[in-house]
Amino acid sequence: MTLEEVFLILAIELCVIVFVVWIAWSGILGAPWLPTPKSKVRAMLEFAKVNANDKLYDLGSGDGRIIVMAAKEFGANSIGIEVDPLRLFWSRLAIRRNKLGEKVKVIRANFFKVSLEDATVVTLYQGHEINKKIRAKLDKELKSGTRVVSYRFILDGWTPTKMNKDNSIYLYIV
Repeated sequence: MTLEEVFLILAIELCVIVFVVWIAWSGILGAPWLPTPKSKVRAMLEFAKVNANDKLYDLGSGDGRIIVMAAKEFGANSIGIEVDPLRLFWSRLAIRRNKLGEKVKVIRANFFKVSLEDATVVTLYQGHEINKKIRAKLDKELKSGTRVVSYRFILDGWTPTKMNKDNSIYLYIV
């Protein structure tokens, strides 16, 4: 085996180890990252009628795909809230690559500890158990008329204003 082959094998093994540690870390910090497909992101934003007058918060913003698309294609000011530093880094790269620093920001925080009082739109793709907890926060902080768009999971105790069952999107207006 050549030295180059040894280095290649070591590099692959290191990548696998880093990936496994990152997945485990995500589970410890909270929900594992399951990115929303871009077609569903667009459907969510269209369903909520996001526009340039909106201030959108994405709870658990991952790689920033929702906040970037909301600003770039719909004109909204967007804030992502993400606890994982690697995903935060990816988000900031996407914001910089798309030259959206004036309209988009992402902060490293637990979204339960960030005020959403000035939101006009909140997007989320969280599990059923987390959505139960989020609902109380949204009840307390959101002003009347705020749109909440959830992908895949409903918010127990709230009746969706509109549903797109084909795309598993639920819209609530507070």
